[in-house]
Amino acid sequence: MIDNLFLLAVAALGWGLSLATYRLFALRHEWPMGALQIDFPAIPVLIGAFAIVIAVFFAAIRGAEAGGWVIVLFGILLAIFWTGFLRVGSQISLFLAPVATVLLITGWLSLPLA
Repeated sequence: MIDNLFLLAVAALGWGLSLATYRLFALRHEWPMGALQIDFPAIPVLIGAFAIVIAVFFAAIRGAEAGGWVIVLFGILLAIFWTGFLRVGSQISLFLAPVATVLLITGWLSLPLA
């Protein structure tokens, strides 16, 4: 069985971290940046930070025995791959991080209380 909330948490964390840190790497390595990251750099950082906070909070609530640390590890690995290898592809994180975060919140709120 596929754990969709696990995958959404990894995606939200990875894309959020990539989005929040892309400007730092782009300036240092002279990579291209989108207009939003040039003109209003706080907006991508805030979107990424919100996605990171929600995903880490989900991982913490889930606990280590249910894969919480794996969510954090895979999220960091996704961010490294997404930013390091795809570079300009991380611009799409402006769309993917909020979508993954909203889907994670929606799925999380629909879980029955134990």
